[in-house]
Amino acid sequence: MAALLLALAVVSTGLYAGFYLIFLTGIMPALARLSDEQFTAAMRRINEKVPRATFLLVFLGAVGFPAAALFVPVDGRTTADRWLVLAALVCAIAGHLITAAGNVPLNNALAASENAAPPVPDRDARAAFESRWNAFHLARTLLALAAFACLVCAATP
Repeated sequence: MAALLLALAVVSTGLYAGFYLIFLTGIMPALARLSDEQFTAAMRRINEKVPRATFLLVFLGAVGFPAAALFVPVDGRTTADRWLVLAALVCAIAGHLITAAGNVPLNNALAASENAAPPVPDRDARAAFESRWNAFHLARTLLALAAFACLVCAATP
């Protein structure tokens, strides 16, 4: 059971980190080249589609599986392995806190700007969103990558 939980922790955290890395290195640089109207429309649609069941399973698994792996006793697990799993869990929780306190409120504000009265110009909505969202996203991406690296090291004999 412990080996399965650690494997699920590695897989879910790797998927989570990979998703964020693709956003950081591909999607956001591509969106940066769009006009304000195109950018805000694209981000609004992305933000509507991402928080679905598959993403939420990976999002929650990136915390749940390392936590479960940490608390299930394993014969032969070294103290270093336990510290690596704990470090991964701390990184995952910190990344989730950044998401909840930083990215999600910005996503919600961008969504609300679409139907605000008076209307918020796309230029202003983008200016209030893009650089702050990217900064939060960079931090959570680095934390997800660190969590993944820690779990891979803990799972490697």
